[in-house]
Amino acid sequence: MPRWTTQAAVRALDRLAARVLAPNETATHQQTGRRGEEDAFFYLRKLGYVMVARNYRSKRHRGEIDLIGWDGDVLCFIEVKTRTSRQVKPAEAAVDRAKRRELSAVARDYLRRLPPSCQWRFDILSVYYEEQQTCQPEFELFKNAFPMS
Repeated sequence: MPRWTTQAAVRALDRLAARVLAPNETATHQQTGRRGEEDAFFYLRKLGYVMVARNYRSKRHRGEIDLIGWDGDVLCFIEVKTRTSRQVKPAEAAVDRAKRRELSAVARDYLRRLPPSCQWRFDILSVYYEEQQTCQPEFELFKNAFPMS
């Protein structure tokens, strides 16, 4: 099934759920973040990434990795940052030292399952929705954005 068909089906199901189910009481910024992660997933697949995990959490450490996928033979731990404006600061600036440490700890736990020779990196994907919910997002991908802390 083509990618656009899958994405259209997911969006249609989201709209149907909004009409049929009880109102979503999740905060607006969390809804925007969730939508950004969903759009990021499809964007990265379009770029050729093979996604293997979403919202990965470790039992041993705080935090989560938004997306994990293969870019060729490199395993990528992807942090998705979603914003509705570029006015204050860029989305990727929100991945500060504490967040990088948190992501590194969770990534180490994930890497324990793989052979030691596995190549990996951290990517940051900024997703911008400039004109409310109607427009398509803009993406900025930062490959190898930071080293393991």
